[in-house]
Order: sequence, then C-alpha cells, then structure tokens
Amino acid sequence: MTGSRNFERTPGLVQLARRQHAVVNRAQLAGVGISARHVASQLAARRWRAATSDVVVLHTGPLPREAELWVAVLDAEPPVALGSWTGLAKHGLRGWDREGTHIVVPRGAKTRRLPGVVVHESRRPAPEDIMRVDRLPVHTVQRCAVDAAAWQESPRTAVGLLAAVVQQRKASPEQLWDQLERVGQVRFRDLMRRSVADVRGGSDALSEIDFVRLCRRNGLPEPKRQEHRIDARGRHRFLDAEWVLDDGRRLVVEIDGIGHMDASRWYDDLLRDAELDNGDGSIHLRLPASAARTEPERVLAILTRHLRSP
Repeated sequence: MTGSRNFERTPGLVQLARRQHAVVNRAQLAGVGISARHVASQLAARRWRAATSDVVVLHTGPLPREAELWVAVLDAEPPVALGSWTGLAKHGLRGWDREGTHIVVPRGAKTRRLPGVVVHESRRPAPEDIMRVDRLPVHTVQRCAVDAAAWQESPRTAVGLLAAVVQQRKASPEQLWDQLERVGQVRFRDLMRRSVADVRGGSDALSEIDFVRLCRRNGLPEPKRQEHRIDARGRHRFLDAEWVLDDGRRLVVEIDGIGHMDASRWYDDLLRDAELDNGDGSIHLRLPASAARTEPERVLAILTRHLRSP
C-alpha cells in the first residue's frame, strides 16, 4: 500500500493506515514511532506524498472520496467534524448532495483553506454533537441538518431539507426540535421551528407543509396527516391528508411529487387508490406537489367545494 519496505515492520502504522484510508498526520506518525527523518526519506523517494504540510498520504495513487475526507479533518485544528451537507451525506441522506467537503471548527481555529474544502467556523463547537461514522468525526444528523439549513440563502431550501431528513428517517422531529432549542439565534430559526412543528404534526415532505399552511391561512380545517390505513390486500398505507366530512364520508388528498409521474409509479398509485376505497362514498383526490405554491386559488376552490358542500 505504501511502497515502503519498512511498512510491515511497524504494526501501529499498518493499523492506522487501514483505519484512515492511508491518510495520517505527522503527529500520528510520531505516535507510532515513525521519525521525521523517515517521513522525509519516504517523501523524497516518492513512496509517500504530502497532501498538506501536516498530512501525509502513504501512497502516490489517486485519493478516493473517503481519503479526501480524512485529509480535510486531519489538517484542521481539533475539535473538527464533518458537518452540514458532507455530514448529511455520511449519514446517508439522499438527493441533497452538494459540492465540496464541509468541515466545522471552533471560531478562531487555525485552519488552512484547502481546495474543495469549505470551512465553517462555529461559536458552539459542542463536542457532544460529534460522533464517529466510519471512524471519521461527524456531527449528528440533527446538528448537520440545522447547520445546513441555517447556512442557506433560500428559506424553502431550509424547510425542504428538514422535511427530507425526517422523511428519510434520518432524524425525528423531536431531535430536530431539541437541536433548534440549543442553537440560539440562527438564520431561519423561527421558520425552522414552525416547519418542524408541521412535520411533527404529520407532514412528511415540503409539499405537504405547503398544503397544510395553505389550509391554515385560509381558514380551512387542518387535515389529519399520515393517517394509517390497511388496504384491501392487508398492506399498511399512510395517507397524506384526510378530513372526516359532516356526513361521515372522508375526503382524502394525496400530494404527488414528480416521482409519481413515472409510469410504474402511476400504475401502482391507481391500484392503491382502488384498494383503499371501501365503497363508503369517500372522496379521493390527487394533487400535484407544487400546486399549493403555484396555484393556491385553484387548490382552495377544490378543497372548499368538498369541505363546505352540504
């Protein structure tokens, strides 16, 4: 892995290299008995290479993504953590990838600005927010989500991100709420608190939050959200929005994102509606996800017609 004849004679170095994708800093090398002179000779022989003045890669091949992450955290003054978008990616959040490697360090920490590394200085380093993911120091999901949301220009991105974190089961609304209670005054904090409250109430995505807020602003009763049902085949289903009408029938509204336009998804959705219909005259509506935002008057007219009909 390193091209060094003495490499296998230093078990501590072997173990360290395996844990950190062959990326180490000079203090770690000294800690396993590798002298500065030996490091210099390996670099001069081009068996190893210097990623920074303090971080050494124990080979000269290309760096995989995990190795790049190690370079970023090992070059920074601790405590350091992968956070924001990079932290969320390490926790497995899908569909919210961003360029660069985002690290969070205490305000005033000595950190070089490496190419591709985005350094965020924080007034609240909070070591209790740091956990290990694949041995890398990473902020908790809720800390990553709140930080990433607060550092956005768009409030809609902030709200959508928090909804996605809950929708993908990476953190609960309670965990996000507790994190917001701890962070103090950050950008979009009040909006994020309201959004988390909406998600806690049952909204599972940003489109559902828009829908519920539209009802609230215009004096319509708020629906029950993510109501559990068992269909005709005995499978568990969750409804986006549901009202019980005065005559005992139900008005069910499903909020369809762009993914529902896929032919197989559309096919399944139609069968799902049929399997959920118990023949009691309940009304099932499907609305596009963006409608509450782009054509609120049309959505209101549809809902009002059904909710206020005699």
